[in-house]
Amino acid sequence: MKQQYNTALYLRLSRDDELKGESGSIGTQRDILTQYCKEQNLRIIGEYVDDGWSGTNFDRPSFQRMIDDIEDGKINCVITKDLSRLGRNYILTGQYTDFYFPSKGVRYIAVSDRVDSEKVESEIATFLNILNEMHARQTSKKGQGGNENPLPGRSALRGVCADRLQKTPRAQGEDYSR
Repeated sequence: MKQQYNTALYLRLSRDDELKGESGSIGTQRDILTQYCKEQNLRIIGEYVDDGWSGTNFDRPSFQRMIDDIEDGKINCVITKDLSRLGRNYILTGQYTDFYFPSKGVRYIAVSDRVDSEKVESEIATFLNILNEMHARQTSKKGQGGNENPLPGRSALRGVCADRLQKTPRAQGEDYSR
């Protein structure tokens, strides 16, 4: 029998993201995640929205409320539009995706990045987390008069890397496309 997932939709939009239009609005994220949950038969338990909060730290009110609900056993799946919505600090984001969520039996899905902890160990996730942190640093510098074109082509790179990962066989002979 297939496991039933009690899913948390986590949506985040920082002021910098909003200005760039990078992640889309909270409404757009909600639509993408809700549609994905319907297609994958994931039961939505709650929606956790941190609008206007930076992804460079995890001291965000709705994120902390979601963690409390994980601790209380209410949630066993967290879904975001992409890894950058979870966070832009690659070490802390990795601690959640690689250690905390698995230790609590929580499945993690980043829809646009094609990351799903249930389906495949994603070597690309660490690389994307580093890019997300670099983007946050460059955006911060730009706001202080720094680089005017931070990480050009980052979105295209993310898509290419995810596509290649889906098509590249593992060293053990397994196929990522499952």
